[in-house]
Amino acid sequence: MSTQTEAHAAGPRVRGAQVAVPCLYFRGGTSHGPFFEARHLPADTVARDAVLLAAMGSPDPRQIDGIGGAHPLTSKVGIVARSERPGIDLEWRFGQIQPSGDTVDTTPNCGNMLAAVVPFAIETGLVVPESDRTSVDVLTLNTGLVARITVETPSAPDGRYVEYGGDARIDGVPGSAAPVLIDFLDTAGSVCSGLLPTGNIRDQVEADGLGMLDVTLIDNGQPLVIVAASDLGISGYESPAEINGNEELRSKVERLRLACGRLMGLGDVSARNYPKMTLVAKPVSGGAISTRSLIPHVCHDSIGVLAAVTAATAAVLPGSVANDLAVVEPGPSPTVSVEHPAGELSVALGLAPDDPQRITRSALLRTARLLMAGEVLVPRHVWDPTRHPTEESLR
Repeated sequence: MSTQTEAHAAGPRVRGAQVAVPCLYFRGGTSHGPFFEARHLPADTVARDAVLLAAMGSPDPRQIDGIGGAHPLTSKVGIVARSERPGIDLEWRFGQIQPSGDTVDTTPNCGNMLAAVVPFAIETGLVVPESDRTSVDVLTLNTGLVARITVETPSAPDGRYVEYGGDARIDGVPGSAAPVLIDFLDTAGSVCSGLLPTGNIRDQVEADGLGMLDVTLIDNGQPLVIVAASDLGISGYESPAEINGNEELRSKVERLRLACGRLMGLGDVSARNYPKMTLVAKPVSGGAISTRSLIPHVCHDSIGVLAAVTAATAAVLPGSVANDLAVVEPGPSPTVSVEHPAGELSVALGLAPDDPQRITRSALLRTARLLMAGEVLVPRHVWDPTRHPTEESLR
Protein backbone atom coordinates (compact mmCIF):
# COMPACT_ATOMS: atom_id res chain seq x y z
CA MET A 1 0.00 0.00 0.00
CA SER A 2 1.66 3.22 -1.18
CA THR A 3 -0.49 6.21 -0.32
CA GLN A 4 1.73 8.74 -2.06
CA THR A 5 2.51 7.08 -5.40
CA GLU A 6 -0.21 8.84 -7.42
CA ALA A 7 0.68 12.27 -6.04
CA HIS A 8 4.34 11.73 -6.90
CA ALA A 9 3.71 10.25 -10.32
CA ALA A 10 2.59 13.63 -11.71
CA GLY A 11 5.90 15.28 -10.81
CA PRO A 12 6.51 19.03 -10.56
CA ARG A 13 3.85 21.35 -11.93
CA VAL A 14 3.69 25.05 -12.65
CA ARG A 15 1.20 26.75 -10.36
CA GLY A 16 0.94 30.37 -11.47
CA ALA A 17 4.08 32.21 -10.45
CA GLN A 18 5.42 29.20 -8.57
CA VAL A 19 6.43 25.60 -9.17
CA ALA A 20 4.97 22.86 -6.95
CA VAL A 21 7.48 20.09 -6.24
CA PRO A 22 6.27 16.81 -4.68
CA CYS A 23 7.94 16.03 -1.36
CA LEU A 24 7.40 14.20 1.89
CA TYR A 25 8.52 15.79 5.13
CA PHE A 26 10.10 13.26 7.52
CA ARG A 27 11.61 13.10 10.93
CA GLY A 28 14.66 10.89 10.68
CA GLY A 29 16.21 10.15 14.07
CA THR A 30 16.76 13.52 15.78
CA SER A 31 16.66 15.54 12.55
CA HIS A 32 13.94 16.37 10.09
CA GLY A 33 13.47 17.79 6.61
CA PRO A 34 11.90 17.27 3.18
CA PHE A 35 12.62 14.27 0.94
CA PHE A 36 12.39 14.41 -2.83
CA GLU A 37 12.60 11.89 -5.62
CA ALA A 38 15.68 12.68 -7.72
CA ARG A 39 13.57 12.49 -10.90
CA HIS A 40 11.45 15.43 -9.71
CA LEU A 41 14.35 17.87 -9.31
CA PRO A 42 16.35 19.72 -11.96
CA ALA A 43 19.03 17.59 -13.59
CA ASP A 44 21.41 20.56 -13.44
CA THR A 45 23.13 20.68 -10.04
CA VAL A 46 23.15 24.48 -9.79
CA ALA A 47 19.44 24.66 -10.56
CA ARG A 48 18.71 21.78 -8.17
CA ASP A 49 20.51 23.52 -5.32
CA ALA A 50 18.67 26.77 -6.03
CA VAL A 51 15.38 24.87 -5.70
CA LEU A 52 16.45 23.31 -2.40
CA LEU A 53 17.62 26.63 -0.96
CA ALA A 54 14.35 28.31 -1.96
CA ALA A 55 12.32 25.46 -0.51
CA MET A 56 14.12 25.72 2.83
CA GLY A 57 14.19 29.53 2.92
CA SER A 58 17.94 30.03 2.92
CA PRO A 59 19.88 32.19 3.25
CA ASP A 60 18.04 33.62 6.23
CA PRO A 61 18.71 32.80 9.91
CA ARG A 62 14.98 32.23 10.52
CA GLN A 63 14.34 30.60 7.12
CA ILE A 64 11.10 32.53 7.32
CA ASP A 65 10.30 32.22 3.60
CA GLY A 66 10.70 28.44 3.48
CA ILE A 67 10.11 25.24 5.40
CA GLY A 68 13.49 25.05 7.15
CA GLY A 69 13.61 24.95 10.93
CA ALA A 70 16.19 27.71 11.52
CA HIS A 71 18.75 25.23 12.89
CA PRO A 72 21.30 22.96 11.16
CA LEU A 73 19.50 19.87 12.50
CA THR A 74 16.25 20.95 10.87
CA SER A 75 17.75 22.36 7.68
CA LYS A 76 18.44 19.07 5.91
CA VAL A 77 17.13 17.48 2.72
CA GLY A 78 17.13 14.01 1.19
CA ILE A 79 17.05 13.05 -2.49
CA VAL A 80 16.20 9.41 -3.31
CA ALA A 81 16.17 7.23 -6.43
CA ARG A 82 16.09 3.56 -7.37
CA SER A 83 19.53 2.16 -8.06
CA GLU A 84 20.72 0.20 -11.08
CA ARG A 85 23.98 -0.78 -9.36
CA PRO A 86 24.43 -4.47 -8.52
CA GLY A 87 23.59 -5.20 -4.87
CA ILE A 88 22.13 -1.74 -4.25
CA ASP A 89 18.39 -1.06 -4.04
CA LEU A 90 18.30 2.69 -3.43
CA GLU A 91 20.60 5.65 -3.82
CA TRP A 92 20.19 8.78 -1.81
CA ARG A 93 21.94 12.09 -1.60
CA PHE A 94 21.98 14.07 1.63
CA GLY A 95 22.00 17.86 1.52
CA GLN A 96 23.03 19.98 4.50
CA ILE A 97 21.85 23.57 4.34
CA GLN A 98 22.87 26.16 6.89
CA PRO A 99 20.01 28.57 7.67
CA SER A 100 22.15 31.63 6.84
CA GLY A 101 24.13 29.89 4.08
CA ASP A 102 23.63 30.03 0.34
CA THR A 103 25.04 26.61 -0.58
CA VAL A 104 23.91 22.99 -0.34
CA ASP A 105 26.65 20.77 1.07
CA THR A 106 26.39 17.27 -0.41
CA THR A 107 29.74 16.00 0.85
CA PRO A 108 28.91 14.78 4.40
CA ASN A 109 26.85 11.85 5.66
CA CYS A 110 23.78 12.06 7.89
CA GLY A 111 22.83 8.88 9.72
CA ASN A 112 19.71 10.41 11.25
CA MET A 113 18.12 11.41 7.95
CA LEU A 114 19.25 8.04 6.56
CA ALA A 115 16.64 6.44 8.85
CA ALA A 116 13.86 7.98 6.74
CA VAL A 117 15.13 6.88 3.31
CA VAL A 118 13.41 3.48 3.21
CA PRO A 119 10.10 4.76 4.65
CA PHE A 120 10.15 7.46 1.97
CA ALA A 121 10.85 4.90 -0.75
CA ILE A 122 7.97 2.69 0.36
CA GLU A 123 5.56 5.63 0.66
CA THR A 124 6.39 6.72 -2.90
CA GLY A 125 6.41 3.26 -4.47
CA LEU A 126 10.17 3.10 -5.11
CA VAL A 127 10.23 -0.03 -2.91
CA VAL A 128 7.37 -2.53 -2.62
CA PRO A 129 7.44 -4.48 0.67
CA GLU A 130 6.74 -8.21 0.50
CA SER A 131 6.93 -9.28 4.17
CA ASP A 132 6.43 -7.95 7.69
CA ARG A 133 10.00 -6.64 7.75
CA THR A 134 11.60 -5.02 4.74
CA SER A 135 15.40 -4.77 4.42
CA VAL A 136 16.86 -2.50 1.76
CA ASP A 137 20.49 -1.80 0.80
CA VAL A 138 21.02 1.94 0.48
CA LEU A 139 24.00 3.74 -1.03
CA THR A 140 24.80 7.24 0.23
CA LEU A 141 26.04 9.02 -2.89
CA ASN A 142 27.81 11.68 -0.83
CA THR A 143 30.47 9.32 0.46
CA GLY A 144 29.88 5.84 -0.93
CA LEU A 145 28.65 4.51 2.41
CA VAL A 146 26.31 1.49 2.14
CA ALA A 147 23.81 0.55 4.85
CA ARG A 148 21.24 -2.22 5.16
CA ILE A 149 18.12 -0.65 6.62
CA THR A 150 15.23 -2.67 8.03
CA VAL A 151 11.75 -1.30 8.73
CA GLU A 152 8.49 -2.88 9.83
CA THR A 153 5.93 -3.28 7.03
CA PRO A 154 2.80 -5.09 8.27
CA SER A 155 -0.05 -6.01 5.95
CA ALA A 156 -3.43 -4.36 5.50
CA PRO A 157 -6.40 -5.21 3.24
CA ASP A 158 -5.02 -2.96 0.49
CA GLY A 159 -1.34 -3.90 0.84
CA ARG A 160 1.62 -3.46 3.14
CA TYR A 161 2.50 -0.14 4.75
CA VAL A 162 5.25 1.44 6.83
CA GLU A 163 4.63 1.04 10.55
CA TYR A 164 5.54 4.22 12.43
CA GLY A 165 4.11 3.31 15.83
CA GLY A 166 5.99 1.11 18.26
CA ASP A 167 7.91 0.79 21.50
CA ALA A 168 11.39 1.84 20.34
CA ARG A 169 12.77 4.92 22.04
CA ILE A 170 15.74 7.08 21.16
CA ASP A 171 17.01 9.93 23.27
CA GLY A 172 16.32 13.33 21.76
CA VAL A 173 12.89 12.30 20.41
CA PRO A 174 9.79 12.31 22.62
CA GLY A 175 7.65 9.21 22.92
CA SER A 176 8.22 5.92 21.13
CA ALA A 177 8.03 4.65 17.57
CA ALA A 178 8.69 1.64 15.36
CA PRO A 179 12.36 0.68 15.15
CA VAL A 180 14.50 1.42 12.12
CA LEU A 181 17.55 -0.85 12.21
CA ILE A 182 20.64 0.48 10.42
CA ASP A 183 23.55 -1.86 9.79
CA PHE A 184 26.43 0.03 8.20
CA LEU A 185 28.29 -2.29 5.87
CA ASP A 186 31.51 -0.32 5.34
CA THR A 187 32.07 3.00 7.10
CA ALA A 188 35.83 3.33 7.63
CA GLY A 189 37.24 6.23 5.64
CA SER A 190 33.88 7.62 4.51
CA VAL A 191 35.45 10.95 3.50
CA CYS A 192 39.08 10.61 4.56
CA SER A 193 41.67 8.15 3.27
CA GLY A 194 40.92 5.62 5.99
CA LEU A 195 39.79 5.06 9.55
CA LEU A 196 42.83 6.92 10.89
CA PRO A 197 43.73 9.38 8.12
CA THR A 198 47.10 10.33 9.62
CA GLY A 199 47.94 6.69 10.39
CA ASN A 200 48.07 7.53 14.10
CA ILE A 201 45.66 6.78 16.93
CA ARG A 202 46.79 9.99 18.60
CA ASP A 203 48.29 13.16 17.15
CA GLN A 204 49.67 16.27 18.75
CA VAL A 205 48.43 19.36 16.97
CA GLU A 206 49.52 22.94 17.38
CA ALA A 207 46.60 25.19 16.59
CA ASP A 208 46.81 28.96 16.31
CA GLY A 209 47.42 30.30 19.82
CA LEU A 210 46.38 27.08 21.57
CA GLY A 211 49.69 25.30 22.03
CA MET A 212 50.03 21.55 21.55
CA LEU A 213 46.85 19.52 21.99
CA ASP A 214 46.34 15.76 21.91
CA VAL A 215 43.68 14.72 19.42
CA THR A 216 42.39 11.59 17.72
CA LEU A 217 41.60 12.15 14.05
CA ILE A 218 39.22 9.45 12.90
CA ASP A 219 36.58 8.68 10.25
CA ASN A 220 34.27 5.71 10.72
CA GLY A 221 31.32 7.23 8.89
CA GLN A 222 31.96 10.85 9.88
CA PRO A 223 35.31 12.70 9.97
CA LEU A 224 35.81 13.70 13.61
CA VAL A 225 38.36 15.55 15.65
CA ILE A 226 38.19 14.09 19.15
CA VAL A 227 39.69 16.18 21.93
CA ALA A 228 39.38 16.05 25.71
CA ALA A 229 37.03 18.80 26.85
CA SER A 230 39.34 19.54 29.77
CA ASP A 231 42.13 20.43 27.34
CA LEU A 232 39.92 23.26 26.08
CA GLY A 233 39.21 24.55 29.57
CA ILE A 234 35.72 23.12 30.14
CA SER A 235 34.30 20.10 31.94
CA GLY A 236 32.57 18.54 28.93
CA TYR A 237 29.23 18.41 30.76
CA GLU A 238 28.08 21.90 29.74
CA SER A 239 24.71 22.30 28.02
CA PRO A 240 24.58 23.09 24.30
CA ALA A 241 23.37 26.60 25.17
CA GLU A 242 26.39 27.15 27.43
CA ILE A 243 28.77 25.97 24.71
CA ASN A 244 27.05 28.03 22.01
CA GLY A 245 27.27 31.09 24.25
CA ASN A 246 30.99 30.61 24.92
CA GLU A 247 32.56 32.56 22.06
CA GLU A 248 36.11 32.02 23.35
CA LEU A 249 35.60 28.25 23.39
CA ARG A 250 34.04 28.17 19.95
CA SER A 251 36.93 30.21 18.57
CA LYS A 252 39.38 27.69 20.03
CA VAL A 253 37.43 24.79 18.60
CA GLU A 254 37.34 26.33 15.13
CA ARG A 255 41.08 27.06 15.11
CA LEU A 256 41.73 23.47 16.11
CA ARG A 257 39.31 22.22 13.44
CA LEU A 258 41.06 24.15 10.69
CA ALA A 259 44.45 22.77 11.70
CA CYS A 260 43.16 19.21 11.94
CA GLY A 261 41.33 19.40 8.63
CA ARG A 262 44.63 19.83 6.82
CA LEU A 263 46.22 16.96 8.74
CA MET A 264 43.29 14.72 7.77
CA GLY A 265 43.93 15.41 4.09
CA LEU A 266 40.80 17.56 3.74
CA GLY A 267 42.58 20.82 2.89
CA ASP A 268 40.98 24.12 3.83
CA VAL A 269 37.79 23.18 5.69
CA SER A 270 36.74 26.71 6.63
CA ALA A 271 33.70 26.50 4.30
CA ARG A 272 32.95 22.80 4.95
CA ASN A 273 30.69 21.13 7.49
CA TYR A 274 33.38 18.57 8.36
CA PRO A 275 35.40 17.50 10.18
CA LYS A 276 33.01 17.79 13.08
CA MET A 277 34.36 18.39 16.57
CA THR A 278 33.70 16.01 19.45
CA LEU A 279 34.65 17.07 22.97
CA VAL A 280 34.90 14.06 25.26
CA ALA A 281 34.86 13.49 29.01
CA LYS A 282 34.40 10.58 31.40
CA PRO A 283 30.88 9.10 31.39
CA VAL A 284 28.49 10.25 34.09
CA SER A 285 25.28 8.31 33.41
CA GLY A 286 26.42 4.71 33.11
CA GLY A 287 27.56 5.01 29.50
CA ALA A 288 30.96 4.53 27.92
CA ILE A 289 31.97 8.10 27.02
CA SER A 290 30.44 11.56 27.41
CA THR A 291 30.37 13.81 24.33
CA ARG A 292 29.60 17.30 23.16
CA SER A 293 29.45 17.49 19.38
CA LEU A 294 29.84 20.66 17.32
CA ILE A 295 28.40 20.47 13.78
CA PRO A 296 30.79 22.20 13.24
CA HIS A 297 30.06 25.61 14.78
CA VAL A 298 26.88 24.92 16.75
CA CYS A 299 26.70 22.40 19.59
CA HIS A 300 24.40 19.48 18.71
CA ASP A 301 21.47 19.03 21.08
CA SER A 302 22.34 15.32 21.07
CA ILE A 303 24.85 13.78 18.61
CA GLY A 304 24.68 12.74 14.98
CA VAL A 305 24.35 9.03 14.24
CA LEU A 306 27.59 8.70 12.32
CA ALA A 307 29.41 10.98 14.73
CA ALA A 308 28.28 8.59 17.49
CA VAL A 309 29.52 5.60 15.47
CA THR A 310 32.90 7.27 15.01
CA ALA A 311 33.16 8.42 18.63
CA ALA A 312 32.26 4.90 19.81
CA THR A 313 34.96 3.50 17.55
CA ALA A 314 37.52 5.86 19.02
CA ALA A 315 36.43 4.85 22.52
CA VAL A 316 37.42 1.21 21.91
CA LEU A 317 40.80 1.96 20.27
CA PRO A 318 43.57 1.65 22.86
CA GLY A 319 45.67 4.81 22.97
CA SER A 320 43.04 7.18 21.59
CA VAL A 321 42.01 10.35 23.38
CA ALA A 322 38.53 8.90 23.87
CA ASN A 323 39.81 5.55 25.13
CA ASP A 324 41.72 7.34 27.92
CA LEU A 325 38.36 8.48 29.36
CA ALA A 326 36.03 5.69 28.29
CA VAL A 327 34.52 2.78 30.17
CA VAL A 328 34.12 0.06 27.55
CA GLU A 329 33.35 -3.63 27.69
CA PRO A 330 36.10 -5.99 26.47
CA GLY A 331 35.64 -8.41 23.61
CA PRO A 332 35.17 -8.42 19.83
CA SER A 333 31.54 -7.23 19.85
CA PRO A 334 31.17 -4.33 22.30
CA THR A 335 28.08 -2.15 22.56
CA VAL A 336 29.26 1.37 23.28
CA SER A 337 26.85 3.79 24.95
CA VAL A 338 27.71 7.31 23.80
CA GLU A 339 26.37 9.89 26.24
CA HIS A 340 25.20 13.23 24.81
CA PRO A 341 23.20 16.23 26.11
CA ALA A 342 19.82 14.57 25.41
CA GLY A 343 20.68 11.10 26.72
CA GLU A 344 22.65 8.31 25.04
CA LEU A 345 23.04 6.47 21.74
CA SER A 346 24.22 2.86 21.77
CA VAL A 347 26.42 1.60 18.94
CA ALA A 348 27.08 -2.12 18.35
CA LEU A 349 30.59 -2.62 16.99
CA GLY A 350 32.38 -5.62 15.55
CA LEU A 351 36.17 -5.75 15.90
CA ALA A 352 38.38 -7.99 13.80
CA PRO A 353 40.05 -10.50 16.16
CA ASP A 354 43.36 -10.26 14.30
CA ASP A 355 43.34 -6.45 14.03
CA PRO A 356 41.58 -4.40 16.73
CA GLN A 357 41.86 -1.32 14.51
CA ARG A 358 39.67 -2.91 11.82
CA ILE A 359 35.95 -2.40 12.37
CA THR A 360 33.83 -5.16 10.85
CA ARG A 361 30.38 -3.91 11.89
CA SER A 362 28.66 -0.73 13.04
CA ALA A 363 24.95 -0.98 13.82
CA LEU A 364 22.35 1.00 15.71
CA LEU A 365 18.66 1.69 16.14
CA ARG A 366 16.84 4.83 15.00
CA THR A 367 13.21 5.76 14.43
CA ALA A 368 11.48 7.82 11.76
CA ARG A 369 8.04 9.25 11.07
CA LEU A 370 6.29 10.81 8.10
CA LEU A 371 5.19 14.28 9.24
CA MET A 372 3.69 15.82 6.12
CA ALA A 373 2.97 14.86 2.51
CA GLY A 374 2.35 17.14 -0.43
CA GLU A 375 4.19 19.75 -2.47
CA VAL A 376 6.61 22.51 -1.60
CA LEU A 377 6.32 25.69 -3.65
CA VAL A 378 9.30 27.58 -5.03
CA PRO A 379 9.14 30.82 -7.04
CA ARG A 380 9.18 30.27 -10.78
CA HIS A 381 12.00 32.77 -11.17
CA VAL A 382 14.11 30.33 -9.13
CA TRP A 383 13.18 27.33 -11.26
CA ASP A 384 11.57 27.41 -14.66
CA PRO A 385 11.16 23.73 -15.66
CA THR A 386 11.20 24.70 -19.34
CA ARG A 387 14.77 26.03 -18.94
CA HIS A 388 16.06 23.49 -16.42
CA PRO A 389 14.33 20.17 -17.05
CA THR A 390 14.07 17.40 -14.49
CA GLU A 391 16.11 14.21 -14.62
CA GLU A 392 12.97 12.32 -15.61
CA SER A 393 12.15 14.58 -18.55
CA LEU A 394 15.64 14.10 -19.98
CA ARG A 395 15.30 10.30 -20.12
